[in-house]
Amino acid sequence: MTQRCGTIGIAGRPNTGKSSLLNRLVGEKVSIVSDKPQTTRHLVTGILTRPDCQYVFVDAPGQQTSAKNTLHRRLNRRATEAARDADVALFVVEALRFTPQDRAALERIPKEQRVIAAVNKIDLVKSASTLIPYLDRLAKTRDFAAIVPVSAKTGKNVPALLDALRAALPEAEAMYPPDQLTDRDERFFAAELLREKIYEEMGQELPYRCEVVIDSFKEDGQLRRIEATILVERESQKPILLGAGGERLKRMASAARKDMEKLFGGKVYLGTWVKVRKAWTDDARVLRQLGYE
Repeated sequence: MTQRCGTIGIAGRPNTGKSSLLNRLVGEKVSIVSDKPQTTRHLVTGILTRPDCQYVFVDAPGQQTSAKNTLHRRLNRRATEAARDADVALFVVEALRFTPQDRAALERIPKEQRVIAAVNKIDLVKSASTLIPYLDRLAKTRDFAAIVPVSAKTGKNVPALLDALRAALPEAEAMYPPDQLTDRDERFFAAELLREKIYEEMGQELPYRCEVVIDSFKEDGQLRRIEATILVERESQKPILLGAGGERLKRMASAARKDMEKLFGGKVYLGTWVKVRKAWTDDARVLRQLGYE
């Protein structure tokens, strides 16, 4: 069969399950997941290599219609560029839902870009008959190359989605070695796994005001020694993150450490601190330092 290879920019509004779908497609956890929207901040590449095709997925932040600060505006730009610059855009929507946010995210994808729609969370649809009218309405919003109902949770129809993506990708040799799953290093995943635990533990607002910075990452034989700082914007947020006697931070760090040991395949020492960096989400200089160009 003809060898194909290309980039696939994953797009859509927050909380449609884009990162979960990426992890399902690649077969490994390469992007953190939370039931809270706007969890993804950085571009994460997930690579799936098959004998006849190499899929290079790029998971981007969800498009936010209300960009409240400099960070939000930069995340929106990052999401737009990921879909625009890829060989194919994979637009993810939630089954039976198409909100103004969905429409806005779709409209940010250039008209000339080839787009495949993945209708996610079909495992939550009680009757398949209700899905057909929805798919008909979705087809009228754009000239999609394909529309594929899928479930990131169960894996249903994922092979069909991969077939549709392969047909849309150009003929080309593989860009990465066959055993490579991502272009990110362990240092990046250490920060992301700790940030994931903050999202799981905390309420609706505080996680969006936090950032994780890896100060030191050293390998000592089979042991990885990691020192991390969690940035917050205000002094009042620091005790909330720490919890009584520092127990909340210890709980989050312990959960993150266990995930790191599973991912890295070895023992991890994780030291964590909390520091205040006032209004960092609106500070262009700090955002550049954190990699939000």
